[in-house]
Amino acid sequence: MSILYQEPFKAFRFLVEVENGGVVVAAFSQFSGVKMEVETIQARSGNDSRGVQEYVPVLTKFSPVTLTKGVVGDNDFLDWLFSAAAGVHTGPKGRNLYRTLNVVALDDRGNRGVIWSLKNALPIGYELTPMDGGRSEVLSESLSFAITGMERRTNPPPER
Repeated sequence: MSILYQEPFKAFRFLVEVENGGVVVAAFSQFSGVKMEVETIQARSGNDSRGVQEYVPVLTKFSPVTLTKGVVGDNDFLDWLFSAAAGVHTGPKGRNLYRTLNVVALDDRGNRGVIWSLKNALPIGYELTPMDGGRSEVLSESLSFAITGMERRTNPPPER
């Protein structure tokens, strides 16, 4: 059996797609917050004569994820957030508020590698970095999404 050595993916080479349409939506500079936890309870099995407690999974939790990008003239993600927010006199205005976000890590040649599909993503927050006339960095905005599931897929490495 031979083991094929693969270089780890670089943290700065990724793209973001909405739904499963394969359309690149925006060039984000940072993606963070993927965290999944399986909560358990301890219980003794009815036929365990040793008195040892086993772990039984009961709930799965997913933490919100955050995507950060430089401020540009697009409003697609912000419009999505506003459609999920309450209006002045009504609740959320949007339909189809839940979408799948695909975050795709690219290899050094730009080929698709690992894909994290974030299920039922719902925009829940927006933050603008401070504007400071004494500094020269790029103005950035962050969008947070609640998710209810995650899938991690790996594309097979391309033939060399």
